[in-house]
Order: sequence, then structure tokens, then C-alpha cells
Amino acid sequence: MSLGKVLIAAPVHQVLIEGLIAAGYTCELHEHITQVTAYTLVSDCVGVITSTRLQLDRELIDAAPHLKWIGRMGSGMEVIDVNYAQQRGILCYSSPEGNCNAVGEHAMGMLLDLNRRISISYNEMKQGLWLRNENRGVELEGKTIGIIGFGHTGRAFAKKLQGFDMEILVYDKFPVEKVPDYVKKCSDLAPIFEKCDIISFHVPFMEDTIHYFNDEFVSSMKKKFTLINTSRGQVVDTVTLLRGIKEGKITGACLDVFEEEPLSAMPPEVKAAMHELMNLPVVITTPHIAGYTFEALYKMSFTLLNKIVAK
Repeated sequence: MSLGKVLIAAPVHQVLIEGLIAAGYTCELHEHITQVTAYTLVSDCVGVITSTRLQLDRELIDAAPHLKWIGRMGSGMEVIDVNYAQQRGILCYSSPEGNCNAVGEHAMGMLLDLNRRISISYNEMKQGLWLRNENRGVELEGKTIGIIGFGHTGRAFAKKLQGFDMEILVYDKFPVEKVPDYVKKCSDLAPIFEKCDIISFHVPFMEDTIHYFNDEFVSSMKKKFTLINTSRGQVVDTVTLLRGIKEGKITGACLDVFEEEPLSAMPPEVKAAMHELMNLPVVITTPHIAGYTFEALYKMSFTLLNKIVAK
């Protein structure tokens, strides 16, 4: 007897599909679903797998009277009205364990690329330039990094950093347990403002994390610093970032996420600032791919499957 239909509205690994079928579900794949077409597709579903392509808001949840659970490929639960779903008795699952290593590796790669001027010198060499003194790099050894948000991705990034002989300060507004001995937990941001050469954000999208990185944050920093953001684009005020670089307070930035995605959807002022940032040699950007690896697709799918079938 079938447990009901599951709408898969995201790229997933076959392990998730096969596992759901083995558990008794039927699966319907719609990777290129739109918010409009979703209303009819969810009407008879007991489960939905989503990523960023489908917003499970109140209206869409109401269009699915049989819905029992929602699975999120990744960690950003802002795509689901979790409070309303829970009021309806609908279980919500995410899979941050699945792509945290990928994000940690990507943040590490971007930071090394920026500090050692790898992409810059590579592009210069393609133009026939041989500029050694101009591309003298900066080592990570002896530097202090502040990791803001010490959940799955913050921990994964810290693990990558431990071999570079850095001081790693971490802060999270939520209780943090089992802090590894190679990091120092901060009760507030004061030590991070005082000591850090690098700031890396690993926070969720919440009301109080929108423009977490703003003019006040920058003015609180005592040293010049590099910014890394692989969490959510809205965390960083783009205009503030550009101003900080122009004024020499920020030495560089590594950005995988942006205030609006794709960039064409940005408001004019933000789009203009972003365009200027992307043309600065001290800014490295990638199109929201930090957690987008082949391995992460499998691990997120496997993680979700285990949570769903064990419910």
C-alpha cells in the first residue's frame, strides 16, 4: 500500500528517490517547477522536497491539504513557512549536515585565492604579464579569524582552518556545545571586533541577520579586515561593503551569496554597487556554488531520506 505521493521539486541524488520508493512512497519529479504550477501539483501530495526553487509559503501549504512533511535540500529554512507548517502538523526537515563540508572547503579556497592572488595573477599571465612583486601574497599563519555562526558550516570551516596556525574566534547567539579545542568561543562580538583580520559569516536568514554586516559593524572593527560570506546574501549590506573597501577599512571580500539572486533582480542602487565590487581585484565572487558539489548532493539526499523515513 502506497504511503502517498511525494513531489520532488529540486535536484536530488537517486538515493533519495529510491529510498522513498522503497519506504512506500510514489515520487513525481519536477525539477523545473514554478511557484504558479506548484499549486496544482501539490494538491494530492503527502510530502514535498524543495530547495530554493519553491517557496512553501502559507498559500502553497494550504493548497496541499494532505501534506505531512516537507524536506529541504540544504539548510535555509526561510523557503518554508515553518511556523505555519507546524501549526498544520506538518513536519519540516533540512539537511545542513549534507553540504557543510562543501561550504567549508569553498570558503577556504576563496580565502586562499584572495590572499595569494591566484586568480588575479592567473588572469594577468593569460595576458602575457609576469608581475611578481605586484602579486606578493599574504599568509594566513598568525592571523585571527572571526567565525560568526558556529553551526554545521561554521564548524566545517573552522576544521579546515586549524592547520594554518591561526587564532580562530567563534561567536553564535545560540548555545554552542562541544567546542573543539582549536577554537575560542566568544560570549559576544567584542573580541572579534578587537582582534580579527578576517570575518566569515555562517548564519541563517533571520530578521536579525538582515544586514548584520552594516556600517556599525564595519566601524566597530579595530583592524583592517577581509570579509567572507557563504551564508545568505542579505546578511551583507552591499553598499556598506563597497564603501568599506573604497575607504581602505576592508582589504578584500569573498562572496558566494548576494542580496538578490540572480544579480539581475537587484534594486538599482545595490546592482550598481555589486557591479563595481565585481570589477575590483580584491573581490572574489562565485554564483552561490559553495555547497553545490556532487558529493553534497548525495549527502543531503541521504540525510533527508534518513530523517523522513525515521519520522
